[in-house]
Amino acid sequence: MVVIIDPQQSGISGNMVIGALVNLGANPEIVKDVMEVYGSHFGEVDVKIRDINKTGISASFADVRCSDHQTIAYTSILEILDEIQHENVTPTILDFVKKVFKTLAMAESHVHGVSIDKIHFHEVGAADAVADIMGASYAFHELGLHNMKVYGLPPALGGGRIKSKHGNLSVPAPATLEILKNVPASGGPVNYELTTPTGAALLVNMVDEFCEFYPLITNQKIAYGAGKLDLEFPNILRIICGNSPIPTDKISILETNVDDVTGEVLGHTVDKLMGEGALDVTIIPTIAKKNRPGHLLRVISKSHMNGKLLETIIRETGTLGVRTLPYVHRHIVSREIIPVDVDFEGKIRPVRFKVAKIGEEIVNVTVEYEDAKKIAEEMGIPLKDIIRIINRKVNLEED
Repeated sequence: MVVIIDPQQSGISGNMVIGALVNLGANPEIVKDVMEVYGSHFGEVDVKIRDINKTGISASFADVRCSDHQTIAYTSILEILDEIQHENVTPTILDFVKKVFKTLAMAESHVHGVSIDKIHFHEVGAADAVADIMGASYAFHELGLHNMKVYGLPPALGGGRIKSKHGNLSVPAPATLEILKNVPASGGPVNYELTTPTGAALLVNMVDEFCEFYPLITNQKIAYGAGKLDLEFPNILRIICGNSPIPTDKISILETNVDDVTGEVLGHTVDKLMGEGALDVTIIPTIAKKNRPGHLLRVISKSHMNGKLLETIIRETGTLGVRTLPYVHRHIVSREIIPVDVDFEGKIRPVRFKVAKIGEEIVNVTVEYEDAKKIAEEMGIPLKDIIRIINRKVNLEED
């Protein structure tokens, strides 16, 4: 199962997350109780969760009303949260809540240039924000979404200005931008704050991977959480839950053009890069500057390996620059290596097969090259013939 959180149209806020999760199936009565119990330790809180229509879209709306907006220290919030008991709030949920508040505190710390233990929340620290984070965290875990792969799409940030304890601020607020650092996002489409610091903090803690487009997903269940604003378009957060037959992962692509490197050096470079952890290396003939024949060296890498592999490319080839395409998504099928004993002229030899699946369906089976090569060398038979013999013996091809 996978989850997609889609704030592309109207951004994301705490109560929008709660509404969408209730619309997805979280128990509204328990969510309301958790929000009021925890929020009441920071002010008077009244929560109503109901179905409404937002510009033609049926959605759930979490209406959180608070008597005051007190200033409170980050460290005090953590202490108070530890003192509150609720039968439905597990240590796992509370740990998640603390991570969300830490995300907010670290953003405020960076923006204001003070240590995290001196942070006092203003708008974010009010009782309604505490209620929002508790309610969203509880619902997220009640539905078991924390055990699923969660994708996030770029949030719409909004525009214009908002009033705050620090005066009039441009939208997006500094804390929101800090939280969404390195996360794809868009501006507009209206002069309102669409993504709040609380919504951003929930988003980055719930999401495993951000992507710019929808991943492949089937058996969809779609839920909508409404925001407070009435806009010219549906002010809703969309959450989708379903199955992804072909999962994705995040990779980087490193590449450089070389026109003065010998074949021996290129071959050695490929071996070294693969030995250092590259996922794949290809060399493509091309025409370089001044119409000279050259090669495009392309490396697929996990992002945390980029620095090491970049240095190897430069040292081994002498290139003056390497292009990096970070955070490229690739679709991958599940793979399993299965050993099979194959009879060759009365001698049993172990042969490994790579089995590729989409869901439970087997889509491809291939003999491991190294195993077939070893048998071919030992028996003095061409590799292509050994592969054909193996496939025939395990019924992978017709006679």
